[in-house]
Amino acid sequence: MAAEIHPRPQTRKPVLLSKIEGFQDVVNTAVIIPKEDGVISVSQDRTIRVWLKRDSGQYWPSVFHTMPVACSCMSFNPETRRISVGLENGTVSEFVLSEDYNQMTPARTYQAHQVGVTVVLFVLEMEWVLSTGQDKSFTWHCSESGQQLGIYRTTAWVSGLQFDVETRHAFVGDHSGQVTILKLEQDNCSLVTTFKGHTGNVTALCWDPVQRVLFSGSSDHSIIMWDIGGRKGTAIELQGHNDKVQGLCYAPHTRQLISCGSDGGIVIWNMDVTRQETPEWLDSDSCQKCEQPFFWNFKQMWDSKKIGLRQHHCRKCGQAVCGKCSSKRSTIPLMGFEFEVRVCDSCHGSITDEERAPTATFHDSKHSIIHMQYEPTRGWLLTSGTDKIIKLWDMTPVVS
Repeated sequence: MAAEIHPRPQTRKPVLLSKIEGFQDVVNTAVIIPKEDGVISVSQDRTIRVWLKRDSGQYWPSVFHTMPVACSCMSFNPETRRISVGLENGTVSEFVLSEDYNQMTPARTYQAHQVGVTVVLFVLEMEWVLSTGQDKSFTWHCSESGQQLGIYRTTAWVSGLQFDVETRHAFVGDHSGQVTILKLEQDNCSLVTTFKGHTGNVTALCWDPVQRVLFSGSSDHSIIMWDIGGRKGTAIELQGHNDKVQGLCYAPHTRQLISCGSDGGIVIWNMDVTRQETPEWLDSDSCQKCEQPFFWNFKQMWDSKKIGLRQHHCRKCGQAVCGKCSSKRSTIPLMGFEFEVRVCDSCHGSITDEERAPTATFHDSKHSIIHMQYEPTRGWLLTSGTDKIIKLWDMTPVVS
C-alpha cells in the first residue's frame, strides 16, 4: 500500500475576504474605495455599480447605473469622489459620488476617441483627464473646461498608460510591444523616447515615482523592469506567469511587485534584491561549446561530414549551443527565471543553491484574472476574472 503524500503547504498566502457576484458580463475595471468598505465596478454589461458592505457581511449595490454602451475602463479619485468611465463608443463620462456613496451625479462627457477607450486616468494635480483608445491615440483634456488639450498618434492600439506628476511624463504602452514616453504640456507634447523589450502586446504598466522605475507586463507572459531614473538603460526581465500578464502594482514600503495574470496566478516579487539583466543571445553558425555545425551551416556540415544540429541558447550566458551541450535545466531567480529554463552544461554547474533560491511567491486566485487593483493602506487586493466575479484579498500575510 502506497503512503499518502501530503505536500507541504505554503504557510503565508493571500486570504480571500469576499466575493462580489451578480454581473451579466465581465468586470473590466473595479477599485476599492479607500477608508470605506466599498467597491466601484464598471462592466461589459454596461453597468456602473457602487458596492457597500452591509451588516450581513455581503456587498450590495448602493448605486446601479446603466450606460448606453459597454464600460471598458475607469479611474476613481477618492479626494473628489470623481469617477471617469471610458466607454466602447470612444467617450469618457464623468460622475461625482455623494459623500455617503449612495448617489451618483453626471458631471461631464468628453468625446475622446473614435472607438473604444482602453485606459483613462484623472490627474487631480493638473486637472487633466488622460485617455488611450483603440483608435491608436492618446489624448488629454482639461477637466475644468472639458476642452481637448492635445492628442498623440501611436503606431498601434494603446493598451497601457501611466503618468508621473512631477515631470509630466506619460508612459504609453501599445500592442506592438513598445512603450513611448511623452512630455506633456498644457497644449502640446513632445516625444522623449521609445523602448521595446516585449515580443507581445503591452498589457499592463506600473510606475514607481520614488525609485523612478517602470514595470511593463505583456501577452508574452513576461514582466520587464525599466530603470528610468538610473539613466543606464537597465532592463530586468521577470518570468513567472504561464499566460498574459493582466495587472501590476508596486508596494514601495516593502519593495515588492504584485503581478496577476490570465493563468490565475498572483505573484509577489521581492524587488529588494540585486537582480541581473538577461544576456543578449549570441549569433553563431556552430555550437559555441562543441563546435558542431548548426543545420543551416552547409559548408561546415560538408567539410566535417556531420549532420547539422538545431540551435538553442543558454539563458544564463546567452551562448548559442546545441541540445547535447544544453541538456540541463535550472531556475535563475536573480535573472527573473522563477521557472526552470535551458542552460548550458558549464553554466548549470556554476549555479549555486543560493542562486537558485526563489525571489517570488506564487498563489492561485482560482479564476482567470483580467484586472487587478491594490489598495496599500489596508493591504487589500481586488481581482476581477473571466468568471464575472470580483474577489477581495487580504495581502498582508505576503506583502509585508
